[in-house]
Amino acid sequence: MHVDFRGTHMTCSFCPRKKEMEEQLIMDVYDNVVEKEENNAENDIEHQVDDLFTKVEKLEQRVNEIEQFYLNSSKLQTSTSQKSTFVKDKDKVKHIPGFKKHQQEAARREATAAKRMQDTMRQFGSILRQITQHKWAWPFMQPVDVEGLGLRDYYEVIDRPMDFSTIKNQMEAKDGTEYKHVRDICSDVRLIFQNAMKYNDDKSDVHAMAKTLLEKFEEKWLQFLPRVTEEEKRREEEEAEAQLSMQRAQEAAHAKMARDLSNELYETDMQLEGLREIVVQKCRKMSIVDKRNIGIALTQLSPEDLSKALDIVARHNPSFQSTAVEIDLDIDAQSETTLWRLKYFVKDTLHGHVKNDTLCEVNNKANSPVNPTKTIMSKRKMQICNALARTAKKRNQKC
Repeated sequence: MHVDFRGTHMTCSFCPRKKEMEEQLIMDVYDNVVEKEENNAENDIEHQVDDLFTKVEKLEQRVNEIEQFYLNSSKLQTSTSQKSTFVKDKDKVKHIPGFKKHQQEAARREATAAKRMQDTMRQFGSILRQITQHKWAWPFMQPVDVEGLGLRDYYEVIDRPMDFSTIKNQMEAKDGTEYKHVRDICSDVRLIFQNAMKYNDDKSDVHAMAKTLLEKFEEKWLQFLPRVTEEEKRREEEEAEAQLSMQRAQEAAHAKMARDLSNELYETDMQLEGLREIVVQKCRKMSIVDKRNIGIALTQLSPEDLSKALDIVARHNPSFQSTAVEIDLDIDAQSETTLWRLKYFVKDTLHGHVKNDTLCEVNNKANSPVNPTKTIMSKRKMQICNALARTAKKRNQKC
C-alpha cells in the first residue's frame, strides 16, 4: 500500500506558521529523545557504579576473611594452644568443601574413642571389685550416715562426700552424668579414702583402714596406668591427625577462594576501567587553558608524584618513556582520557600536599642545608618545563 503525502505538503506550503510549528515540534521531540537517552545513560552508569561499590565491599570482606585465616594459621604454628584455637575457629569454616564429611568423621572418631574408654573403665572395674571385697572396705561402701552417727560437723570438714555405691551408680548411669574417663573414677576412689583420713583421727580404726586400702589401690592403679596412658596417647594422635586434615582442607579451600577472588578483582578492575572510559568520553573537550594548567601543575609535583603522573601518560601511550633521562612531553598530543586523568591526579595530589609543603617551607627556609631530594625534584621539574617549552616552540614553528 502506498500513501501519498504530497497534498499535505502542498497545503503546508501555504501555511508557513503551521510548518514552523511542525518543525519546532520535531525539534522538541528530538531534544526530548536525546535528553532521555542521556539521562538513561547517566542512570545506567550510576547503577553500574552502585553495583561496583556493592561488589567491592563484598570482595573486601572476603579479602579480610582470607587474610585473617592466614594470619591465624601463622599464629597457630607458633602457638602452644593450637588445639583450643583451632576448635574456636571451626565454626567459621563450615563453608569449606567436605566440612560436613569432616564433622561426620569426627563424630565417628569420638564414638569409637568413647567405646574404647568404656572398655578401659570396665577393665578398671576389676580393681574396684578387689578393693570393695577387702574385709576393711565395708565402712566405705555406702554414704556416711551423718545424722544417725551424730556427725554434726561432717559437712564442715568434708566438702564433697564420696562412697563406692555412688561411684557404681555413676559408672552405670546413662543420663549424661556417667564417667567419661577412667581417671575420673580413680579420682573419686581416692576421695573416699582421703575424706575418711581427713575426718577421722589418725589413731582411729577407720583412718587406718582407709590408709591401708588407699595404698593397695595405688599399687593396682600403677599396674593399670600403662593401659590408660596408651589409650590417651592414641586419642591425642587421632585428634592431631584429624586436626591436620581439617587444617589442610581449610588451606585448600582458602587457596581456591584466593584464586577466585583474584580473578574477580581483575574483572572488577576491567569493569571500573570501562566505566572510566565512558565517563571520560562524556566529559567536555579539554580546553587550551586546561592543558596549560595541567602542564604548570606537573612542574609543582614531587619527584614521586611526578613519576606517577608520567606513568599515567605511559599507560595509554606505550611509546612514551616515563623513566627516560630526558622527557619530551607534548600535552596537546595526549588523548582526552589521559588529559582528564592527569587533571584529576594533579588536582588531588597538590590539594593534599599544599598545606604540608607550605609548613615545610616556613620551617626550613632559614637555616637548612642542601637537600639532595630537593635538588632532584628541581631537576625533574626543569625537565618537564623544558619539555613543555620545546613542545610549544615546535608548535609555533609549524604555525
